[in-house]
Amino acid sequence: MHDCHREIVQWMEPLGIKVRIDAAGNLRGVYAGGQPNGPRLLIGSHLDTVPNAGAYDGILGVVLAIALLEELQGPRFPFAIEVLGFSEEEGVRFGAPFIGSRALVGRLDPQLLQVCDSQGVSVRKAIEDFGLDPEHIPEAELGKDTLGYLEFHIEQGPVLEKLNQPLAAVEAIAGQSRLAVTFVGRANHAGTTPMHLRHDALAGAAEWIGKVERAGQGVPGLVATVGRIEAKPGTTNVIAGEVRLTLDVRHSSDDIRRRAVADLIREAQEIASRRGLSVNESTVLNQPAVAMEPFLIDHIEDAIAKAGCKPHRMVSGAGHDAMILAERVPSAMIFLRTPGGISHDPAESVASEDVEKAIQCGLHLLQQLAASHEFHKTANFTKG
Repeated sequence: MHDCHREIVQWMEPLGIKVRIDAAGNLRGVYAGGQPNGPRLLIGSHLDTVPNAGAYDGILGVVLAIALLEELQGPRFPFAIEVLGFSEEEGVRFGAPFIGSRALVGRLDPQLLQVCDSQGVSVRKAIEDFGLDPEHIPEAELGKDTLGYLEFHIEQGPVLEKLNQPLAAVEAIAGQSRLAVTFVGRANHAGTTPMHLRHDALAGAAEWIGKVERAGQGVPGLVATVGRIEAKPGTTNVIAGEVRLTLDVRHSSDDIRRRAVADLIREAQEIASRRGLSVNESTVLNQPAVAMEPFLIDHIEDAIAKAGCKPHRMVSGAGHDAMILAERVPSAMIFLRTPGGISHDPAESVASEDVEKAIQCGLHLLQQLAASHEFHKTANFTKG
């Protein structure tokens, strides 16, 4: 990440962007507006990604923000523009996503700072090892001069490709639940323990995984995923005595999502009871569905049309930093078509002509917002 920051700073400083790294590791570059100490518009995305990832998830949104400022070639708006490169959106290392953006809304609290990775290193210690001081995290919080937040992002799905459209305005981000689930049985010899006398944690977990898949298939719009499984002791000739899994459930309706999670927990308990196992679960993330700002969505659709594309609105099934920023400031997203719908994989890609359309859309959008008296009134906007 240090190397990433150094590279991006080299792109930003020649444009007159003043860059800093906040105490949560977020890269923040301010392109001054036409009036000193005026309000600011945030544009950005995240710099981290997942193992075996592609090149565009997150980082494309940061590059596009810089490209917009490069295209401006000097003109100043009534507001400053702050480019954001969030440090930790995916939650890969600590199992807790949105660490960087949570700092901006005041939710990077002491409890989260104590969350540890698989090596026992806490978020707080990782921040310190990176060369930052966690005591300064409150200084990363957004001020009342923030007008709003915009995020360009690849769709990470096949919808826009099927529609043959390069861009879309995101009207809402689906809520998501992430849980850690553990089945506990009894480890024993695989060759000498009769099948009817076993307490096989892995067999119980496998039965439950099938229930998870069927739950996702049975409710329109619901997705349910077991993404990681770890069996202990993990030896060929030993019955698994403990199995740890992750559960990820998402839907645009919070009620449907919560009911699905509750049903799956009951299913796990029933399976465990029947098989002579125990099961426990803990919630890692309970993120409500988030609507994007209608005023910004309308302007994005106008800007998409001015860029020569057909406007389209859609729901994001993936979580994004925009859903965190929306707690405090008006927020909106613009999706770019993802060829093949492939993401979180080296085959992830974008079309250069779609990126060009996104830049055109962004420039039109900035001009529209600069001319909008209603948008300027959102300064000092905060949500409770």
